[in-house]
Amino acid sequence: MLNYDTALRAYTSKRIEEIESADILVGIPCYNNETTIEHVIRMVTDGLAKHYKDKRSVIFIADGGSTDDTREKANDLLIQPWQEKIVSIYRGNGGKGTALRSVFEASERLKVKVCAVVDSDIRSITSDWMRYLLEPVLEKGYQFVSPVYMRHKYDGTITNNIVYNLTRALYGKRIRQPIGGDFAFSHEVAKFYTDQDVWNTDVARFGIDIWMTTSAVTNDFRVCQSNLGVKIHDAKDPSTHLGPMFRQVTWTLFNLMEANDSYWRKVQGSTPIETFGMEGFTEPVAVEVNLDALIEKFKAGFGHFGVLWKDIFSPGCYREIEMISELRKQDFTFPVEVWVKALYELAATFHSWKNNRYKLIELVEPLYYGRVASFVNQTMHMDSLQAEELVEQQAKCFEERRSYLMSIWDEKAEREACVA
Repeated sequence: MLNYDTALRAYTSKRIEEIESADILVGIPCYNNETTIEHVIRMVTDGLAKHYKDKRSVIFIADGGSTDDTREKANDLLIQPWQEKIVSIYRGNGGKGTALRSVFEASERLKVKVCAVVDSDIRSITSDWMRYLLEPVLEKGYQFVSPVYMRHKYDGTITNNIVYNLTRALYGKRIRQPIGGDFAFSHEVAKFYTDQDVWNTDVARFGIDIWMTTSAVTNDFRVCQSNLGVKIHDAKDPSTHLGPMFRQVTWTLFNLMEANDSYWRKVQGSTPIETFGMEGFTEPVAVEVNLDALIEKFKAGFGHFGVLWKDIFSPGCYREIEMISELRKQDFTFPVEVWVKALYELAATFHSWKNNRYKLIELVEPLYYGRVASFVNQTMHMDSLQAEELVEQQAKCFEERRSYLMSIWDEKAEREACVA
């Protein structure tokens, strides 16, 4: 793994020195996004001109060495003459984490008041996103702004079934999209991120978004969220494309649970956070899901790994999973109570294991497909708003059963230590 003391190359540092200082920096991490990068930059430059013409703004494109025309298109696109643009290839390990590290460093060197980052594949970004993200920091004293989107009920299945639930139950903040990808934060938060010793670790490679959100909460920065409206991006069918993301995000979540053990043990209940931005709701474009494939992957997983699952989960939890594997498609359901128990037991097992942890996450990936299949069956005739109510009920269930996690967290670790 590459080890650099900065993600900024010499020519980028020189360009930053020439600019000297700014009020606003908007970072756009990208890699092979030639079809969307122009639209994203255009909306950023228009939004900054529309809402913050009196501020000195820098648009910072952090490219991962694209092999298409992403950088060329970013360079050629004209922005407002009073704005600055930097098109940079970051230095270090490949991935969004290093791209964002370069953004944080640029933000600190330019001494900006506020920094925002937006994904480079967002087709639904509008010029007003700049105000929705930046205003809470510039005018309301918040230090970290998380996004809220109007998403189709089958978009964001990892967030809906895992990330939102654990973030809310563990850290006590109802942050709806902890891995949304489009954030804003103050100079103090950017400096904090830059100073952390994570940039050569798998946390930065696999889960930079959830690390940012969790770090903002556990270090008591003032956190809010802003509704950005409908999210249209390269949405993926969970039955075919989201296995690697499940493994990476779950692995990072469990590592963060260990790192912040002393914080979340003290948390009781959860509180809503102030929300700004758009009001109302628009039904998003549908995301297609292959229900047959989801169920088949879950059942095949049980067939392949069931013997191993017997050692991972408690007898009662394993038996419930076994019963689920015997259900027909039309009756298929993975009850939320079983899902909560399984995910908490998995987290405790991860905590007790010191080796082969990533393999552990791989072994239980089929459970995710089973839970998503159950959600699809349950919400088939619902619109996205109605499905959102189910997501909230699930999150409450995680919160209410938090004591179960507390009871097995140390117990499993102590049992494993005795065996060793």
